Amino acid sequence: MFKSGVGFLALFGLGWWLLGSSAFDGSTRLVLLVVGCAVTVGLMLAARRFLPASAGDPFPVGRRRRFNQINGLQWLLIIAIVVVCRQVGVPVLVPPLIAVVVGLHFLPLAAVFEQPRLRIPAALLIASGSAGMTIWLANGPDETVRLVVGLASALSLWGMATWTVIGAASAAEQGAGREVSGGA
Repeated sequence: MFKSGVGFLALFGLGWWLLGSSAFDGSTRLVLLVVGCAVTVGLMLAARRFLPASAGDPFPVGRRRRFNQINGLQWLLIIAIVVVCRQVGVPVLVPPLIAVVVGLHFLPLAAVFEQPRLRIPAALLIASGSAGMTIWLANGPDETVRLVVGLASALSLWGMATWTVIGAASAAEQGAGREVSGGA
């Protein structure tokens, strides 16, 4: 589930969802929290049910090294963003800038994993971060920045996780259909 990326996409999607839902108070926030947790658990259970066992095989050494390099750079940039934004007094820009960095990190990962479809969440995360920065530049409230960046980023990651699970379920269904027709 985590080697396929679905576990990471589901959990990081929940993190973004929690950020976005922080724009609300009271029962609305509670409902959004429950919805976010339900989506995350649902995705993880679906991944466990539908993803093939081979989705958990270890990465080849070269691929694992490149993956670690890309993620290491991503985390260094995220730490730098947090430190700089706090130092200059604009913590509201942390989520939009992180969304852009996370989106950009998907671009080399698309090549590493030979998964061109990773360019889609890359574009969506970059767009959500850009939207958040645009709202801030237009003097929009911090809550709106968090709402737009958080919810759009969560939906992007959850959408990718769903696509992965549906693709695996469809492939398994097609494989089962071939076994039945091949055995007749």
